[in-house]
Amino acid sequence: MQRWPVVLFLAWVCFLFFAGIGLFMSGFLLTRIELASSSSCSDPLVPPLWERQSLPPGSCWAPQRFSKAVLVIIDALHFEFARFDPAKASPLPYENKLGVLHQLATSQPRHARLYRFRADPPTATMQRIKGLTTGSLPTFIDVGSNFASYAIQEDNLLAQLVQNGRRVVFMGDDTWEGLFPKKFFRSYFFPSFNVKDLHTVDDGILQHLYPTVDSGEWDVLIAHFLGVDHCGHKHGPDHPEMAKKLTQMNEMLRSLVDHLGNDTLLLVAGDHGMTETGDHGGDSEKEVNAALFVYSRTPLFGSGPPEEPETIPQVNLVPTVALLLGVPIPYSNIGEVMAELFTGDSDAVSAALQQLSVYHINAKQVDRFLQSYSLVAQDLPAEQLQHLQELFSSAVEEHTQLLTQVQGTTVPPELKPRLGSLISRFQRYLREARAVCTQSWARFHPLRMVGGCILIASSCLLCYVASELAASSQSLCRSCLLYPLFWGPVGAALLWLVHVFTQEGLDLLLVSSWAAAASQLGFFWHWWGQHLKRARLTGSQPPLASGGLRQRLQAWLGLAFPMGILVFRCGAMFSDSFVVAEARVAPFLLASLVMLLVGKLHWDGHLTVPEGPKQQLLGISSYRREIWYLLCLVAMLLVCVRLSSFFHQCREEIPQCRPSIFLSPLASLRNTRAKNLFYLLCVALLAGLVYAVQSWLRHYGNLNSSDPLVLFVRWGFPLVVLCIACYWAVASSADDSLGKLQELVQVAVVVFPRAVYGLASMGLLLLLCNPMTVFAKDTRESAGSIVTPYLGVPGSEVDFLHVIPQIYKRMQESQKSRLERGSCRATVAAYGLGSVYSAALVIALTLLGFLLMLLHSERLSFAFLLLFVEAFVLLHIHTCARGLAGDAGHQPIFPAIHWNAAFVGFHLDHSTNLLPAVLVGANTFASHILFAVGCPLLLLWPFVCEVSTSQRKKPKKESREELQEVEEHMMEMRLRESPEEFSTALLRLGLKYLFVLGAQLLACVCAAMILRRHLMVWKVFAPKFLFESLGFVVSSICLLLGISLVMRVDCAVSTWFSQLRLR
Repeated sequence: MQRWPVVLFLAWVCFLFFAGIGLFMSGFLLTRIELASSSSCSDPLVPPLWERQSLPPGSCWAPQRFSKAVLVIIDALHFEFARFDPAKASPLPYENKLGVLHQLATSQPRHARLYRFRADPPTATMQRIKGLTTGSLPTFIDVGSNFASYAIQEDNLLAQLVQNGRRVVFMGDDTWEGLFPKKFFRSYFFPSFNVKDLHTVDDGILQHLYPTVDSGEWDVLIAHFLGVDHCGHKHGPDHPEMAKKLTQMNEMLRSLVDHLGNDTLLLVAGDHGMTETGDHGGDSEKEVNAALFVYSRTPLFGSGPPEEPETIPQVNLVPTVALLLGVPIPYSNIGEVMAELFTGDSDAVSAALQQLSVYHINAKQVDRFLQSYSLVAQDLPAEQLQHLQELFSSAVEEHTQLLTQVQGTTVPPELKPRLGSLISRFQRYLREARAVCTQSWARFHPLRMVGGCILIASSCLLCYVASELAASSQSLCRSCLLYPLFWGPVGAALLWLVHVFTQEGLDLLLVSSWAAAASQLGFFWHWWGQHLKRARLTGSQPPLASGGLRQRLQAWLGLAFPMGILVFRCGAMFSDSFVVAEARVAPFLLASLVMLLVGKLHWDGHLTVPEGPKQQLLGISSYRREIWYLLCLVAMLLVCVRLSSFFHQCREEIPQCRPSIFLSPLASLRNTRAKNLFYLLCVALLAGLVYAVQSWLRHYGNLNSSDPLVLFVRWGFPLVVLCIACYWAVASSADDSLGKLQELVQVAVVVFPRAVYGLASMGLLLLLCNPMTVFAKDTRESAGSIVTPYLGVPGSEVDFLHVIPQIYKRMQESQKSRLERGSCRATVAAYGLGSVYSAALVIALTLLGFLLMLLHSERLSFAFLLLFVEAFVLLHIHTCARGLAGDAGHQPIFPAIHWNAAFVGFHLDHSTNLLPAVLVGANTFASHILFAVGCPLLLLWPFVCEVSTSQRKKPKKESREELQEVEEHMMEMRLRESPEEFSTALLRLGLKYLFVLGAQLLACVCAAMILRRHLMVWKVFAPKFLFESLGFVVSSICLLLGISLVMRVDCAVSTWFSQLRLR
């Protein structure tokens, strides 16, 4: 059997797809260009507002209003959390808890105000911190580095504060440490990634907050609380724990206000909101709707608050805070100042002049940035830039004319209406500039996108061509793999030489893409040459006479139904409505495909028995007995597909949708009886899965030996279930209901998952070392002594009298045995040999299922059971059809990612991002992993299921000798009769699997490229492309692992036969 050539060929095909994905992604998800320029006090940006006026000491660009500022960031502070409604008699757990904000706003209306603080998507914490400090918009791809933060090189508010001698103190989320290294005068960082930890960060801040404020050794203090966000992730907003956490924040703010001085500005902000399930990351209304509260002991506003809180973008905070503290606005800011904060106790005219001054500064800063950015990037439309320049020039010209007519702070009455008009013109310019940047900062590289599409499309074509070639040539792997392996490095070397001579930097992604394209050309060149040779050899035969064309047409017609479903699914990827409703459409397509399969079998006459003369006369056709078994399987599959609809995640585009109750953990249930009932059902499902797997292995004889792997399946599987059950019991308990056992519970939450990790790893290691689950019983006669030695006196006559009868008896028994058997051939009974390949895969899938169920919430074990049942039914339907002729609550959106999976078994923060990425990825792509690893079962299962059918078809009058001859190569051992065909079948199976996945990936890529200016591109098509790409990578790697496991079992079987022959 060709083992390594098959794996290497499939790995090369996967590399081709990976290169195409990377090339397209580099053109579709480029980050915007970050300018290295920074603002400074010496910039010739702002002339004096009027003649002979100078700025006070410590001020840049505008007079400093506050010498100190406290920025309190309450992560995931939704606006509804901060709003207070006295009319609500029975508020929800997250309502009316921050009463101190309402009290300050009503008792001191000119000192405090609440705003709707609108975040720009993506609403991940790192992107929001960038927006809150740079005044710019993070691009879509930045969400991928949310937990692998890199230092912000762009000009930002903290850099300006440090550059101008301000002391910045930080405490809280350690994400800031990676973004702003060595920028803080003093810092207290706490681990932030463990979303199940509600108190470590907040308690650490409270320990240092008030002493730091009272010490006065700071100019700007930033405190980033995480408890509210983590409580949302763990319990959701509608939970008593959220009420406790918001009450804690309320008491913190009440005490903090008492410690502030008159020269201090207090800002309480949320970086983003949260959904009904406590998630964030997307752009739904609840995710972008945060809160901002502003307070000072000195008057801030010239009038009272409006009836409805004003909505301001988050980027507006940066220029506002910068000018209030007397530092330059960061160079790349596109936000608009909150001009009402610059009025104070001034009269209407003086307030208007101050607002006009800050608007003029803000507009000149934004105009300078747009001019600098347009020189290095071409992604801002020239027409819109020209329009913005005209707006700015006319506003500045009118501003200059107005200032020439102003004497000090005295404004003639006829100029007062012009003040308001000019302020409106600056506002219009700033808002339109921000809108242009928001719409245009998707900087595409069309050539790379087209190149990526071509690579993926040609890879799909290669999968089809190679699959057809493998059917006709069993030496495809060795013959066709040499050419790509040669031409790939040649193409990469040529590109490297070009870069050497042009003295340009070498792009590793571009080199990989060139190598992939060159290797593809080498393969197709070799294939075309072989095709021409074959055409010349068979050119003398008419195509129709040979029957090849007719057979191909029949094969293509046979593929019409499944290919039609695939084409429909791929074509629907161009519809945003389909992508939104894909979770409901995909099960329908699966059910339709199965029904069409049954209909096609009936149409082709494979479900009926041949008609006799009597049946032909009566016009009656009788069906085979197998049809009822097939119909039962189809009905079972349809029921499972219907039940799977209960495990659904909602998208923001479907407002009437309510997320499934099975997605939330048991800890969120308040009803103790319901919690206990669900827990018992989940444990029963786990035990049922183990019982079913062990019964299947025992039925086929794979649990008879005493090998370590078999012993692990017997005793290790129940132990894994016990550890998972204990973990679920501990994790579902309320945090405050265990009293003194709290410390023990915290240890158990870590110990039990790690025990599962260890046991599953041990099982996989045993499976890799010795995957044989065969029990060999040797029935050959022992070649021991013929006689029993005489123990009497040697040499006597009695010795002969003792030996001779034994020799005669032995000869008699031997002859009788030969007459009974008809031959003296030795036999070995091997139990489980006919299902040895499938048994290894079933054990591997069960171990992976344990790990994946551990990473999900407890009630999703129901979904995993349905997943296994659907796979089992599909395999049997596939077997019946051949003999006769899913999702675990995930959506392709960022809020659907279960980040808490990264801390199953890890109580403290991770030291590296690799392990949490693996755990979160395994949680997100659980169904991809299981189906890809189990893909070889599509080839093996029909051979496993033939044992029962073959025994039913045996004639009763066969002799034992003929029965042994028939059963000698039974079930999966038939594959070893022709090892080359076995390897070819595995290769074709892998290629077809990659072809189906690649076709869907190609559709997503084309949809994202063609619809890149679509209104829903960043909301629907870009997330779909990212999730489909990551899913393809995960599936292809797991497919290679599954096929490699089959190869490992085949190697072990070969070794077993070799050792058997030596006995």
